[in-house]
Amino acid sequence: MDIIQFQDKPLAHYSYAIISNHEMAIVDPSRDPKPYYELAEKHNANIIAVFETHPHADFVSSHLQIHKETGAKIYASKLVEANYPHQSFDDGDTVKIGNSTFSAINSPGHSPDSITIIAKDDANNYAMFSGDTLFIGDVGRPDLREKAGNMKAKREDLAKSMYQTIKNKFNHLPDETIVYPAHGAGSLCGKNMSDAASSTLGKERKENWAFQDVTEEEFVKTILEDQPFIPSYFGFNVDINKEGATNSETAFSNIPLNFGIADFKNDNQLIIDVRSAANYKKNHIEGSVNIIAETEDDKLETWLGAIVEPNEDFHLVINSISDRETILSRIAKIGYEKQIKSVITLGEDNFKTFESLDLDSFKENPTEYTIIDIRNKSEVAEGMFFENAISIPLNELRNSVEKIPTKKPIVVHCAGGYRSAAGSSVISKLIDSVAVYDLSDNVKDFK
Repeated sequence: MDIIQFQDKPLAHYSYAIISNHEMAIVDPSRDPKPYYELAEKHNANIIAVFETHPHADFVSSHLQIHKETGAKIYASKLVEANYPHQSFDDGDTVKIGNSTFSAINSPGHSPDSITIIAKDDANNYAMFSGDTLFIGDVGRPDLREKAGNMKAKREDLAKSMYQTIKNKFNHLPDETIVYPAHGAGSLCGKNMSDAASSTLGKERKENWAFQDVTEEEFVKTILEDQPFIPSYFGFNVDINKEGATNSETAFSNIPLNFGIADFKNDNQLIIDVRSAANYKKNHIEGSVNIIAETEDDKLETWLGAIVEPNEDFHLVINSISDRETILSRIAKIGYEKQIKSVITLGEDNFKTFESLDLDSFKENPTEYTIIDIRNKSEVAEGMFFENAISIPLNELRNSVEKIPTKKPIVVHCAGGYRSAAGSSVISKLIDSVAVYDLSDNVKDFK
């Protein structure tokens, strides 16, 4: 069997296509199924199966669209109680695809309804598609399903389930089994993942902390502490994936376009501007929030889903009409495309500018400013950049205006400059009585 890994870099998401004797299976597909179709054409393969390891929280899957467009059967645990056409796939269930046999292992821990997919070919080669259960160097976080999905579970109970899964569920598999996770470093579905794209089960048994000789109590304590924040959209995506998403290409076909505008009458709804910080500061619609999406390294999906609530409408400002399809496709990955009221490109420099910080003055007199540190709590715990800074994580800013003093000019910083563009624009929208500045990448001068 041939295994092809696909990477969605902004979400640190891995999906897979497995081809055997001109038949193809897909595991945990991204929102846009086109890359899988192109691969099937290239290899003259029929897509006959889609495996969902669990209802994903951090992205919208295209499993239902692939089923409708190819006839492929969707396999998921019966515990999902999925509302899309599917075949239950749990402990003891198998399916033959080409010359390979696929089997299911119920592996609760990240979620109650998680399964791990095992593929074995005629040469006794094993591959393990572990979803969000086993990562390279870590295991999936157990705190995402307390408020989302039809099967709610307390984080402590799921942590104990993960302990049992790791200790007991994979013991029959050989060390040579290749481990293919659904996420790598940078994902919010775990905390200490490696940047390696795959591993072997033998290597994980030796090096992954979760396989070591620890008690259940020690395991639960370790897995629950210092987990990243949970973006607002995570529960929303679990529900979408349980139902099955709409077609990715038609999802944003009717969004209005306001091209090259010279003025904009806001209807008091949120405006998200995804242009560069430089372009935003030079010319932006008053009250808009700057979530940069210039490259794949910019985490538009994560921060849009952390700052904007599910079902909250917003207008979208892009740099150029040529960016429209790319940006909308990225937003569709978290299911927010239906919330976009219009797409906007700006004309001449007729809007607002964002005042630049006098860096020398700030360095000489930092106490003359209110400094807002918008890094995550775990980052702040490792050390503050400024002794008197007020810590408010970016994902909490919109609901924390009462925590921000307004007697001095405000300076916003993060760890490297990317998030502070969003943070300073959020605060500027909330507070107009004092100047708000973005320290940007100048924060590196204070490390």
